Amino acid sequence: MTALGFLYPGHSAEDDYPRIEQLLGSDIRVDLAHTDVGEDEHRVDALRQLGAPERLAAGVEQLRLSGAEAIVWACTSGGFVHGWEGAHEQVRALARAAGMPASSTSFGFVHAAKEVGAARVAVGATYPDDITALFAEFLRAGGVEVTAVRGGPGIGTAAEAGTWGEAEVLALARAADTPDADAVLLPDTALHTAAHLPVLEKELGKPVLTANQVTVWEALRLADRRVNAPGLGTLFTREPIVQV
Repeated sequence: MTALGFLYPGHSAEDDYPRIEQLLGSDIRVDLAHTDVGEDEHRVDALRQLGAPERLAAGVEQLRLSGAEAIVWACTSGGFVHGWEGAHEQVRALARAAGMPASSTSFGFVHAAKEVGAARVAVGATYPDDITALFAEFLRAGGVEVTAVRGGPGIGTAAEAGTWGEAEVLALARAADTPDADAVLLPDTALHTAAHLPVLEKELGKPVLTANQVTVWEALRLADRRVNAPGLGTLFTREPIVQV
């Protein structure tokens, strides 16, 4: 049994995680600790506070007691908003507090893009344009070229993103896609996407990387586990998992 720990902010799309656990179909346990959201707004200052060390540390003990072997901060914007170096310091502090390997969804996207061989990606985000631009900058800092960015669909909070269904998620992915993109990235962990991955990849004809999918894959990478789960998209059908 491999136990994976996740620090998930609030309650928007956390039900993706038991679904992913089921789709993995292996001896993988997925444990969530919910962190305090504070002000649920897609603004730089609010997002920086969302991933503050004291907020993350509050959920660490619960995951440690669950037997987690690796821990991931399951919030993309709460990572990349600190910039490349700041996000590295965030996960280093998390690893020290947890006493185990740690990462974040933001780094998961960089590693996952390389895993599926996507040198160029298109981004479809539920964030305002300024926040989406910060994610694109983060990807470029990690060596991933961004062909197009689609943001600003009028969603200001994670709670709103959590109400989207398959039609809205698919429309966002289609709007973001470009012919020269090797993959499409949907970075918000507040979006329900685990059930839609086969449809997304079939419609776009290329790998689609979504936040909660990437988050669990990143934890498996940290734990040095390889799981083939086609229901979770191209990312879960490639071996070996990239080591960085």
